[in-house]
Amino acid sequence: MSTSVGSKHSAGFPVSLAKPGRRVAGVIAMLALIGPATADWHGESRPMMGTEVSVHLWHDDPVEAEALIEAVFAEASRIDHLMSTYKDTSRISAVNREAADRPVYAGNELFGLVRRALDISVLTRGAFDITYDSVGQHYDFRARKRPDDETVAAERGLIDYRLVELDDTAQSIRFVKQGVRINLGGIAKGYVVERGVDILRHRGVTNAIVTAGGDSRMLGDRRGQPFMIGIRDPRRAEAVAMSVPLEDEAVSTSGDYERYFDENGIRYHHIISPSTGAPAHELTSATVFGPDAVMTDALSTSVFVMGVDLGLRLIAGLPDYESIVIDGEGRIYYSDGLQPPER
Repeated sequence: MSTSVGSKHSAGFPVSLAKPGRRVAGVIAMLALIGPATADWHGESRPMMGTEVSVHLWHDDPVEAEALIEAVFAEASRIDHLMSTYKDTSRISAVNREAADRPVYAGNELFGLVRRALDISVLTRGAFDITYDSVGQHYDFRARKRPDDETVAAERGLIDYRLVELDDTAQSIRFVKQGVRINLGGIAKGYVVERGVDILRHRGVTNAIVTAGGDSRMLGDRRGQPFMIGIRDPRRAEAVAMSVPLEDEAVSTSGDYERYFDENGIRYHHIISPSTGAPAHELTSATVFGPDAVMTDALSTSVFVMGVDLGLRLIAGLPDYESIVIDGEGRIYYSDGLQPPER
């Protein structure tokens, strides 16, 4: 089984992750698959959360495997109904409607993820900021609509994670200014795949992979071999720039090819730079590997916004995480713990 981040193919040169202590397969071990005669891979993909969510797992009981797959999809749907700004009935939509007027009870789960998001904002010095939606709400990529310069200038001051106040005792959220909005699009899919793998782990599954868009979380390995994760070529939809062997690891890719439109030679996409209120343009793709999909999801967005130098400096200070980035000229850069492929 091969899995691609943002692509249907998995060709390309393999990259080794060399940082000590990581459970990552640097070399593919060609081992025989050992297991019960009836055991096999079971999986399914469905359109969810504005992308595709997929679950693949190894199990010796097809009926139980199907029940486990349904449990992961049900969890993804539950989280989507809690955290999607596209659903008027979601709890986060209630926060966006009311938190500028009064503190809004968020509940333990949403409150906890917002807390993590704000902590990551501090870690990244504001490169990751869930208040980007104050400007991001004005984009409609399907309709090829974007905010004009006046709107961006007026709303840019509302992009500031420090405008979100949390009350840990009441588990409530309040906005300091009118017009502030939050959106967990840069972290929620990582949370979904992490939760999905957690469900499978606690129900006895030892080998699986759960993917939501550009975020994947692996449980164990591919029955004696690593999962080969393909990183999409940002400018060729059916091509993979490279493949990375991973075991029991998370990987997230943020790219300017996910939701975008081109206008007058400029690509307008969904990854907003908090400092400008406009799409970030130094990179075309940022991939982060690590033990926690919530972090890899947020960090891939952060690195994309920060660019090559600052982004890889950020990753260098996080011992459990590595990154591969591709700039606007197609040049590929690796964090210090990676071994680039030998062509």
